[in-house]
Amino acid sequence: MHRERISENVYWFQSEVYAQVTAGVVVGPQWAVVIDTLALPDETLSIREFIEHELSVPVRYVINTHYHADHSWGNCFFPGATVVAHTRCRELLEERGIPSLEAAKKQNPALRQVKIVLPHMTFSGGDLTLRVGKKNLILSPAFGHSEDGISVLVEEDRILFAGDSFIPVPHVVDGDVDENIASIRQIVKLGLENIVQGHGDIILRGEIDAAVKENINYLNAIKKAVKAIAKKKNAAELLQDIRIEDCGKSRVYLGGLAETLHQSNLRALLYKMNGK
Repeated sequence: MHRERISENVYWFQSEVYAQVTAGVVVGPQWAVVIDTLALPDETLSIREFIEHELSVPVRYVINTHYHADHSWGNCFFPGATVVAHTRCRELLEERGIPSLEAAKKQNPALRQVKIVLPHMTFSGGDLTLRVGKKNLILSPAFGHSEDGISVLVEEDRILFAGDSFIPVPHVVDGDVDENIASIRQIVKLGLENIVQGHGDIILRGEIDAAVKENINYLNAIKKAVKAIAKKKNAAELLQDIRIEDCGKSRVYLGGLAETLHQSNLRALLYKMNGK
C-alpha cells in the first residue's frame, strides 16, 4: 500500500491490490477521521495500525464517500467510530451491500471477517461540516458515479477528497453521466491545491484544470458517440468500435482497467438511451 503525507496532518493511501483505490486520514490532536476504507481487510487494518501506532490517536469518524464495497466495507475495522455518509449511502448499503457481501464471502475467504456497518450519521441536503483540530471538513453531495456520492473538502488546505465522482476514467454505470459532469464542474470553483481521486494518483494544483477538462470531455464524448448509434439495430455490436482513445482517454489508466470501465460506460448509456 502506498502512503503519502499531503499536508500537515492529512494523509493519502492507495491500494496496491485493487484498482488503485484510495483512502485518506485527517488527524487532530486527540482523534482522527478516516475518509473511505480500502477493498481488502489487510490494507484497511494497515491504515488503522498507522493511525493508532504512528500517529497515536484513535479514529473517531469514518466517512464513506459512497456505498461501493471498496470504499465502505472496511467500516467494521474501526470499532467505536461514528460512520458518516449521505442518507442514500446508508440505504444502499442495507439494500445492496449486505447481500453483496454475503455472496462475495463465498468467493473470497479474505472477506470472512468483514461485516457491513451502516452509517450512524447521515445528511441529504446541503453540506455537513466536521471540525478536526484546526481543520474544517466540508462534506458535500457529489453525484454521478453513484446516487449517494459525496466529496470531502479540507477547507484550510484546499484538498478535495472527491470519491469516485473524480477518477482517471469516469464511471457512470451506477450513476448518471450528466450528474457526474455537474459534480466535476463544481470542482473548478473551489480553488484547490490537490484532488484526491477515488482511484488513481493525487492531482496537483497545476494539473487540475487539464484533468477537469479531460474528464468532462470524455463524458460528453461517450454521450455523443452512443447517441449516434443508439437507434441502429446492431448498436450493441457497434459499441466495440467506440475506442477509448477517440473519447480522450488512455487505456493504460488504472493498471489496464480503463478499457473495461469504458466499455461498461458505453453499454450503460446505450441501455438508458433505449429505455431497456
